[in-house]
Amino acid sequence: MAETPLADAIVLFGATGDLSRRMLLPSLYFLDADGFLPEGFKVVATARAALTREAFVDQVHELLKARPEGIDEAVWARFSARLDYVACDATSPDGAACIRPALKGFSRPIFFLALSPSLYGRICVALAASGLATDESRIVMEKPIGRDLETSREINVAVGAVFDEDRIFRIDHYLGKETVQNLIALRFANTFFEPLWNNLTIDHVQITVAETEGVGERWPYYDEYGALRDMLQNHMLQLLCFVAMEPPADMEADSVRNEKVKVLRSLRPFTRADAQGSSVRGQYTKGVVAGREAPAYETERGQASGTETFVALRADIDNWRWAGVPFFLRTGKRLPERRTQIAIQFKPVPHSIFGPASTEDLVANRLVIDLQPDEDIELLLMNKSPGISQGGMRLQSLPLSLSLLRTYEGPGARRRIAYERLLLDVMHGNNTLFVRRDEVEAAWRWIDGVADAWKEAGLAPKPYAAGSWGPSGAFALIERSERAWLD
Repeated sequence: MAETPLADAIVLFGATGDLSRRMLLPSLYFLDADGFLPEGFKVVATARAALTREAFVDQVHELLKARPEGIDEAVWARFSARLDYVACDATSPDGAACIRPALKGFSRPIFFLALSPSLYGRICVALAASGLATDESRIVMEKPIGRDLETSREINVAVGAVFDEDRIFRIDHYLGKETVQNLIALRFANTFFEPLWNNLTIDHVQITVAETEGVGERWPYYDEYGALRDMLQNHMLQLLCFVAMEPPADMEADSVRNEKVKVLRSLRPFTRADAQGSSVRGQYTKGVVAGREAPAYETERGQASGTETFVALRADIDNWRWAGVPFFLRTGKRLPERRTQIAIQFKPVPHSIFGPASTEDLVANRLVIDLQPDEDIELLLMNKSPGISQGGMRLQSLPLSLSLLRTYEGPGARRRIAYERLLLDVMHGNNTLFVRRDEVEAAWRWIDGVADAWKEAGLAPKPYAAGSWGPSGAFALIERSERAWLD
């Protein structure tokens, strides 16, 4: 395979928005600090805000100074020289053409759409009409792409009419996290995991994405999507795919993405009976989170709403490896803690040799992969308790930890922003950690089936107090199979 030429510029659409300010601009700065931005690489920021280049550069300097890592003025001098700003409405050909002078002499730009997905198609058409979209340019789109299969297809068709599939990078920032990538290494670089990674030894899998904050000012977007389309379709199915996929032939982009698509196509379709017995919808009411009063979703929304802010469901993968192993997925707003976690629960030993007292101490092995707030991989193993005792050997569960922070801590160590890895991959044209069109559509097809089953069953969101772990039905969902959430 021919090596893809390195990109020579990036254009940030929506450069004054929250995503650009919190993630993209700091990520580019840190890439520059680590020597990953090639000499001459240019950063063109564009938005509708009427700012001069100098004013925008000053804003970027202030936001970087305010970060915990602080700012290195020598790096800033180099990075600020790369920055440019163009005020325009890029949804029209004339507006997009205003960017052309800033890209003069640059033939391989990246176009990063940090905007509403509803604008993706219009911007691509404008880029083509203005001559900015060339055979060597690349485009990055934030997920979720659309709100269902139909709208996702409409966006993909519009973007695909301008950019070839190998130049389209559908980004999910979870895939830039070190621990997600380490999951691949854990599974496929260690001989002792893969023989155990199946329905013979694994009892069930839990994936939890818990957030303490509410929707706040994001409610116009969130009320249209809800937890199912915003979080479960977007991030959680990606995590499920990395846990469940077969070993790829190699780390080439299509080898990895082919295996992920197979998982999505193996997900058992939801039915009306599944909606009632294997899923829970919830919406937070007022409560207390982290010692502070939190308003109800309807208070933030300003009126009553049927949008769910919590989802728990059981997913089944109908293939040889995972037949009979339930995947329990749970996500919600205004929960007691911020946590993104994958728990692989192994089956108990078939017979205890340690006697009644020790058998009570015997706990099945569990692999816990934490993505946030701290990145950690922990394997719980049984061990003899120190000391002597009557009545047989006493046992206790102890963790083996692969904490990234503890392992790699030291002067200058910092936790990378997930976008750093992904931006670097786009620069090099590496699609491995990005989502292919058929993968997006397979995910939406299953999610639409869940939404349709809810509608057919008349399943409305159940209230839960802010600061709790969701409606009581979420506990009944997993307890029906004599299991429990890892809280």
